[in-house]
Amino acid sequence: MAQVTLRINGYAYTIGCKDGEEQHLLAMGAELEKRIESIKLRAGQSGESRMLVMAGLLMADELFDLRQRVADAESRAPGEGNTRLNRRLNRVAKRAEEIAADLERP
Repeated sequence: MAQVTLRINGYAYTIGCKDGEEQHLLAMGAELEKRIESIKLRAGQSGESRMLVMAGLLMADELFDLRQRVADAESRAPGEGNTRLNRRLNRVAKRAEEIAADLERP
């Protein structure tokens, strides 16, 4: 099992992951840090827990929107273009769910 140290909102977090997933975990950490920085620009510095909750809510909102897009695409008349689009949206939604699940882990 590999370990990666993420810097999020000025704090270091050492997170375990499967071997070979280190770069992916670093990318997720960078995305979370980007969200927190965006929140700080709009709302100012806040407590760490609040920042993480706000970032989590933004990511959950995007996941919800992606799931809705997939559901909408699946409900349309089937066709090769829609099938390819559905597969791609399903992959994106699955990836977003994995990111959300990783963020929920302590």
